[in-house]
Amino acid sequence: MNGETAPDGEGIPVEDLPGGLRAAVEAILMVADRPVTGEQVAAALDRPDDAVHAVLMDLQQEYDGYTGSGSQGAGHPAPRGFELRNIAGGWRIFSRKHFASVVADFVLDGQSARLSQAALETLAVIAYRQPVSRARVSAIRGVNVDSVVRTLLQRGLVAELETEPETGAVLHGTTTLFLERLGLGSVDELPRIAPHLPGLESLGEYDETTY
Repeated sequence: MNGETAPDGEGIPVEDLPGGLRAAVEAILMVADRPVTGEQVAAALDRPDDAVHAVLMDLQQEYDGYTGSGSQGAGHPAPRGFELRNIAGGWRIFSRKHFASVVADFVLDGQSARLSQAALETLAVIAYRQPVSRARVSAIRGVNVDSVVRTLLQRGLVAELETEPETGAVLHGTTTLFLERLGLGSVDELPRIAPHLPGLESLGEYDETTY
């Protein structure tokens, strides 16, 4: 590319497309099925990183109900039903959390796709204790969690991270998809609920080979 050509190969400058650079960035965000970095968007549009970053910040403010430098009109329009979040190392458009129940009713249409209580509890232990083995999670919960962990692996919420050298136990942790579902940038943003997970901090000396 020569810096003046849109990535569609038609030879049309991005600025000459309807809506210009802002609309081009929006078009990419609308089809992204996972967070994309500003650098990825800039590379796709063959535009400077700082220019695309400015557009992303402006769109975020616009969706939140603030008039950015590139927005038309005046005043402070109402927030949209969606928002632009910078999570898991990238940008992605999400429905606004206030409408979670409405969206869930539409998407599920009476069908339950929720995790079981056992799966939620196991996921919480993995999230707060990662990297952690199945044996340790079982010890914390007091039940065998093999089938539950398999379910979480299949759903892409946890992954096998590494093997513990001393015991050979496979250690598990949460995934980028987990962060996306919770709207978090990293596991450091998880709320502090360790007091509600009995034994979470007391198993530091737990021997994997004894379970």
